[in-house]
Amino acid sequence: MVERVIVLEHRQVAGGWTNAEAVGRLQLLLTADERKVLRGSRRTRCGRALLLQLPRDGALQPGDLLLDGLRHLQVEVIAAPERLLRVQAASPLELLQAAYHLGNRHVPLEVHEQELLLLEDAVLAVMLKSRGLQLTACERPFVPDAGAYGAIHSHPHAHASA
Repeated sequence: MVERVIVLEHRQVAGGWTNAEAVGRLQLLLTADERKVLRGSRRTRCGRALLLQLPRDGALQPGDLLLDGLRHLQVEVIAAPERLLRVQAASPLELLQAAYHLGNRHVPLEVHEQELLLLEDAVLAVMLKSRGLQLTACERPFVPDAGAYGAIHSHPHAHASA
């Protein structure tokens, strides 16, 4: 018997539904990098074959719903646990400096008031430790900040110049 592939063509952003509506819903477990790819084959948590054919309007976010063409079948996007480094500092300035240096290297970061989270990386770990920062390894869902240019614009525009 040939497996029926579910084609998902639409997205409803997170927050447009309640947890009570999620009972029995299919779930798609994706890493932060996988959430950037809006086309291609995937498998739900329970093994159902999916084909993403989504508009290219920004990375998927945990809690987004993906829908088939008729908008009947719904698949919830779940952030997959990933191996991360938790960066903590003795002062807010040291944490801010760490964020600056990581951002300068275009490292995806999850930014919190008391810590930074980034994908595990031995070279970056050495750099951060050399700055006197505290690092701990952890495994949890990773939802990096989209940054200043995170939203993809669907309209042409000019930037002001000085």
